Amino acid sequence: MVDSVTLEVIRNACIAVAEEMNANLIRTGYSPNIKERRDCSCALFDADAQMISQAENMPVHLGAMPYSVEAAVDRFPPETLEPGDAVLLNDPFYGGAHLPDLTLVTPVFVDGEILAFAANRAHHADIGGSRAGSVAADSTEIYQEGLRIPPVKLFEGGEPNEAVFDVVLTNVRTPDERRGDLRAQEAANQTGVRRFRDLAEKYGVETLRDALDGIKTYSERRMRSEIAALPDGTYAFEDVLDDDGLGNEDVPIRAEVVVDGDEVRVDFTGTAEQVDGPVNAVFAVTASATYYAVRCVTDPDIPPNHGCYRPIDIDAPEGTVVNPEPPAAVVGGNLETSQRVTDVVLGAFGEQVPERVVAAGQGTMNNVTFGGTDPRDGSPYAFYETQGGGFGGRDGADGIDGVHVHMSNTMNTPAEVLETAYPLRVTRYELRPDSGGAGEFRGGLGLRRDIRVRGHEATFSLLADRHRHAPYGLDGGDPGEPGAAYLLDGDETRIDQKSIHDLPAGTTVSIRTPGGGGYGDPSDRDPAAVARDVRLGKVSVEEALRRYDVDRDDLDLGDADGGRLERDGVDSDGTE
Repeated sequence: MVDSVTLEVIRNACIAVAEEMNANLIRTGYSPNIKERRDCSCALFDADAQMISQAENMPVHLGAMPYSVEAAVDRFPPETLEPGDAVLLNDPFYGGAHLPDLTLVTPVFVDGEILAFAANRAHHADIGGSRAGSVAADSTEIYQEGLRIPPVKLFEGGEPNEAVFDVVLTNVRTPDERRGDLRAQEAANQTGVRRFRDLAEKYGVETLRDALDGIKTYSERRMRSEIAALPDGTYAFEDVLDDDGLGNEDVPIRAEVVVDGDEVRVDFTGTAEQVDGPVNAVFAVTASATYYAVRCVTDPDIPPNHGCYRPIDIDAPEGTVVNPEPPAAVVGGNLETSQRVTDVVLGAFGEQVPERVVAAGQGTMNNVTFGGTDPRDGSPYAFYETQGGGFGGRDGADGIDGVHVHMSNTMNTPAEVLETAYPLRVTRYELRPDSGGAGEFRGGLGLRRDIRVRGHEATFSLLADRHRHAPYGLDGGDPGEPGAAYLLDGDETRIDQKSIHDLPAGTTVSIRTPGGGGYGDPSDRDPAAVARDVRLGKVSVEEALRRYDVDRDDLDLGDADGGRLERDGVDSDGTE
């Protein structure tokens, strides 16, 4: 039995190990997607492949990563592993999420036995497939989405398995960048191995092993207490994906949440069958979004580990868009459908505890990929990013403007980095005034980001949602403004939110991301808050008068420029 003080010290030490792993991965990563956007996550697992700590990064990674570690250990039981081994995988139907997310799992040996596993997941900007960036909006089966990797040893006894490296690097468009990111993942795990061994040396193997069990038990006890404080009952909510990109519109996702004592069950019966397009979410992704949503309505200080997930039961019928069968296309399920699962589970909780739930955020990751040949040096490139939008309003606070919401927790690619690394230029980057839903607490604003192709022909893919169905408001709040996308090549041509395009040099892509829903009756909003929004350019005078209980005397009618973040030397129309 470990005393409570030692248990707390070891718990925080394990978190520090995961955070240091993640810092190392970001520092040593090659691609802007990892070193700038931080599209990666790290965690520690015990010898039974149960998560004990994590770095607070990407929710969609962290709730799904346990399935990858379990798959790695299932393929390579402890007796088949040696110090210095590391197992790589990305197969969505064998522990993964979608193909660009590569997971690396490294055993931690102490005195000849495995005491833990260090693991990380990183989104690689290209993993092959039919389109540069490997996030194709037109894929219909997983074989088109990239290289599918079952659990294999990428490192053996500390040495790289060059045969596996060759297979991976031969199938991608940017092999040097991929090799660098894979080596960065290995470096991060080795950091975890060293630091965890330090803990074993300091506290002893038996004390550390007992502490790992105690950490999980502690989280489970606190989570059960939080669930028990919720009102018992059955609550349901339904929302839709706009489409799958291949003609299937209004794809319903339904969640029934049953709170019974100190347990909660989430049932997705009634959700659409799996679809042709790439928005199917494998079970690991659905589970990740569900765990996240339950954590949102309980105490955020509960340590996130295997224990806090024990009271949560998930039923996702096979063959549906939240648990598809192979060879379904799934790249967008990890990105778009995970957001909608979050929306519907939180929406169900909003029926019972609205004060604990935020209105819908932008509900999409706005996946943008460009690919082609860089005219500066003749090398192929693949650029990938997701784009922020509005966070939903909540009881007591407005939504946050221009951020990644819920299952995404990355940064936006800085314009300077994007323009240095790729033959692209950011010509406009600003908040979208009037895009946040009105409410006593306003929804956050979406973004406008215009990117121009420079000196070459490029392929472009957009995989987004919430262009037709707006993010919902809560407790009387208005919905946020839907998103939109355009090609600017002399004219402004609206394009589908899930589409592929061949772009001539000089074409500009304009992405306008959704705003968040509002919370509470707009007539209850403080007139001073409305005036501040007008003064900052977040709400226009016309919209303030239309949507809120104010008149012109309440408003400060000074300069309101819409929150534009213009760059020096670039006018609002994108010319230089």
